[in-house]
Amino acid sequence: MRRLLFAQPIECGYKIGERESRDAMSVNRKAYDEIVDFFARGTSSNAVIGYHPSTEAQERVHDLLAKNKAGTLTSEEAAELELFGELEHFMQLVKARAHQYIESRS
Repeated sequence: MRRLLFAQPIECGYKIGERESRDAMSVNRKAYDEIVDFFARGTSSNAVIGYHPSTEAQERVHDLLAKNKAGTLTSEEAAELELFGELEHFMQLVKARAHQYIESRS
C-alpha cells in the first residue's frame, strides 16, 4: 500500500511579509534537513518505511495546498511547494526500494 509522506498528494495574490516568507522557507529547509539527517545518522529499511516528516512540515504543506487550491499562492510559495513535492517523490522512491529490499531478504 502506498503511503504519502505528507498525508496527501502535493500538486503544484496572497502577499506575505518578508519575515513570514523567511520563516516559511526555513520550515521548508528544515524538512529537507530532516531527511538528510535521517539518512546521515544511518538507518534500517524498516525505519525508512516508517519515516514521517515533522508536524511543522506537514502543517506547512497543508497551508500551501490550501493556498494553491484558493489560487492565492505567491511565486515563492509555489517554489516552496514544488520542493516539498520533490521531497515527497524522493521519499516515495526510497520507501519503495526499502520494501523491495525487505522482501528480497525474506
